[in-house]
Amino acid sequence: MANRFVVFTDLDGTLLDAETYSFQAAQPALEKLKKKQVPVVLCTSKTRAETEVIARQLDLKHPFIVENGGAIFISPGYFTPEQLKNSGYKPKRKGNYLVIELGLPYRQLRQFLVNMRKSFPLKVKGFGDCRPEEIARITGLSLGEARLAARREYDEPCQLEDSAQIRLLRQKAREAGLKVVRGGRFIHLTGNNDKGRAVRILKKLYRRKFGQIISLGLGDAANDWPMLKEVELPVLVARPDGQPVVLKKLPENIYKTKKAGPAGWTEAVNYWLKSGQLEV
Repeated sequence: MANRFVVFTDLDGTLLDAETYSFQAAQPALEKLKKKQVPVVLCTSKTRAETEVIARQLDLKHPFIVENGGAIFISPGYFTPEQLKNSGYKPKRKGNYLVIELGLPYRQLRQFLVNMRKSFPLKVKGFGDCRPEEIARITGLSLGEARLAARREYDEPCQLEDSAQIRLLRQKAREAGLKVVRGGRFIHLTGNNDKGRAVRILKKLYRRKFGQIISLGLGDAANDWPMLKEVELPVLVARPDGQPVVLKKLPENIYKTKKAGPAGWTEAVNYWLKSGQLEV
């Protein structure tokens, strides 16, 4: 049986422009993948509410990963009951989805931040401390989009007034069984979850669905590193400011784009298409 391909992609700064949140420059490559019936799995720090809107805009009906691997959302019937049963995880029914939850409830993350501010001179502010109007101001999202970004379930984006305090925050998070990771714009407080763990689970499910698969992963920030380690064809998308993304040991076959955002996304997909490795 021939290999099937699956694409896992970050959103902000990767498939979406870091400032305008437009995916227009990636539209031609998305159309090529759609014609080849290649699943495109959104793997983002955004909330379910945000990701649902983007998936509809992109006309994607595949599973998606939200809030830095906090959960995987799957439409019923996408995988068979037998495929899901053999995954090692039992999805919960949540609204219109089957959900594999990997992260901690948001209220636990918020309580940790509250306790940290009481116990230490730590000036950290999360989305839970902000009204939608403030989230819109600091992110460039519309007010409606900011309201969706505030509907968090597994991950808290934060800003530190003093960036030197991130070491203290990381240390105390580890002691509490939590993690602090860097995204493109914010640091994120999470449980013991990441994008890589979620990608591993979906790769296992896709192998049960298709047989052998080859996965392509695209990201632009440190919180994408766990995802890039799990795919066969990793892509590091350039940042619009030209600053290098500092990651741990890079895979030897990583493709680094020259262009930023969705233009870089298209550059990478076209590169792999021309190489013949994305032929179905």
